Amino acid sequence: MKAFNKIFAALILVLAILFAAANIILSADISDSGRPYRVEINRLARRIETDGHADISECEYVTNIERYGENFYNTNSDYAVRKINGELYRFDYKTDGGDRTRLIFTVNLILGVMAVLIISVMMYVKFRILAPFERLTDIPYELSKGNLTAPIKENKNRFFGKFIWGVDMLRENIEQQKKRELDLQRDKKMLLLSLSHDIKTPLSAIKLYSKALSKGLYESREKQLEIAESINAKADEIESYVSQIATASREDFLSFDVNMGEFYLSELVTKTKGYYTEKLSLIGTDFSVYDYSDCLLNGDFHRSIEVLQNVMENAVKYGDGKSISLKFSEEDGCILITVRNSGCTLADTDLPHVFESFWRGANAENIAGSGLGLYISRKLMRKMNGEIFAEIKDGVMYVTAVFTKV
Repeated sequence: MKAFNKIFAALILVLAILFAAANIILSADISDSGRPYRVEINRLARRIETDGHADISECEYVTNIERYGENFYNTNSDYAVRKINGELYRFDYKTDGGDRTRLIFTVNLILGVMAVLIISVMMYVKFRILAPFERLTDIPYELSKGNLTAPIKENKNRFFGKFIWGVDMLRENIEQQKKRELDLQRDKKMLLLSLSHDIKTPLSAIKLYSKALSKGLYESREKQLEIAESINAKADEIESYVSQIATASREDFLSFDVNMGEFYLSELVTKTKGYYTEKLSLIGTDFSVYDYSDCLLNGDFHRSIEVLQNVMENAVKYGDGKSISLKFSEEDGCILITVRNSGCTLADTDLPHVFESFWRGANAENIAGSGLGLYISRKLMRKMNGEIFAEIKDGVMYVTAVFTKV
């Protein structure tokens, strides 16, 4: 905003200089334009001095010559008085100063209208575009610090209204995810504390039984078998607790909410193609989108974009960078969208695990990632009554998302 204020001040200064320069130039022209009549008066005076009279028919500025007498002082025109041969003569004349005055007024009016328009546009830009954006500059910083409680004030600004709404939705989503994560962490901590306490009882019993057996306190064979069975039962109990811990650790920790609706296949393809055409051209990867027949699909449009983006990002990361393509086919009332990337380095034995959470193959050793992209994609596709699967053929990776048609 400070930079804009400097530009605005400089613009006002330029307009002021332009006004001043125009008026100075035009005023100088008026001053200069008043002089030609003097030339005519001097010429006429010399003619009267030599001939006793002068003809003004060819004069442009002098309109009348009045010799001193009864009407000498009766005139409404500009005039000059000359003494010729001992007598006074009045020379009436006109100038084009009136036209110049009108010209100055017209020029100033035009410059004034231009100045008002320019200043109005600048003020509109400042208060309707830059000022709302200025209020948004601190929001990413506050979100990065975890300040998620203060809502973002919505307005009807045509330039940033939707952006402000989207940022506020992002804030609410981050806040909900943070709350869910805290609740999950609390629940898991309580579960671990409870299970660790419950494990102590059978563990203590096992230790006592094993100590008694090691010291030979149970001499009869029947009692020893009974103690062995008790140890086995306590071990099964501990195993059940461990199973609960493992189950808790595998619980979904991400939100997979979908808003089912209808959208055109062309919308999904256009959105994906628009983003990746430029991105892949920058890294030199050949990107092709095959022909398809447009149709209505069931699902969540934004979640469907997320699925294709996850698959495309995997193709970019783990392919050889030569080519990526989108192919389309139709089977049993479903549309199959296949992302194909060349140079697959994933082992066939790893293929069944690619949709597991946090799983990463041997080919991802030096590549950044979390191992969640395809896991999230499968969860979302199944939420939308679809499916996703992967296959490897001749060193080429195929990941296919199955959408149901309307």
